Amino acid sequence: MKSSSVIGQTNYMRHAFPCGNTALDFVGTLRARRNPAPLEMLDSPESLDAWFHESGLVDGETHCRPADVSTAVALREAIYSLVAARPAGEDLDESALALVNRTARTPSAIPQLTSAGRRVEATAEQALSSVARIAIDLLSGPEAQLLKECGRPECTQVYADHSRGSRREWCSTKCRNKVNVAAYRARVREGRRPADTRPR
Repeated sequence: MKSSSVIGQTNYMRHAFPCGNTALDFVGTLRARRNPAPLEMLDSPESLDAWFHESGLVDGETHCRPADVSTAVALREAIYSLVAARPAGEDLDESALALVNRTARTPSAIPQLTSAGRRVEATAEQALSSVARIAIDLLSGPEAQLLKECGRPECTQVYADHSRGSRREWCSTKCRNKVNVAAYRARVREGRRPADTRPR
């Protein structure tokens, strides 16, 4: 992975990208949406900078400000509203549509050719425009019919199911493994219950 001041010169990634689609991964920056205390991953300008860099949208720093975080969260929630409506067969929210379309009208991140190869520099506004355009491509194309929400109750990640027969239930193997482990532990508890409740 690239070393960059965007991610504080660390060797780990702050964000997860399980979906293979930038807009869906952006939606996933609010984790466990239905939990009493969802986990907000875009909680600072630095975390938004890191997401732009780690997602591959931008190679350099975007120098995000607090206002950019608020704008990003508003766009994320608009995209979530639209992608969540598809599997449910609901009408698309007009205000969400307007926000996504308005964001997409801004010039997006533009790749440049340098002596070292391809490099993308962008402001936060341009990077968010790229996210909005990817969401529009997703929702206006054939993948819109493949959208599902992860089957793990604690996860609300939306993904496109490309599996044969549309049998995929989880957004990632990580979620699938967590469900399997929870089911195994539940079976173990059930199996031990008679012994645990005997008089001593």
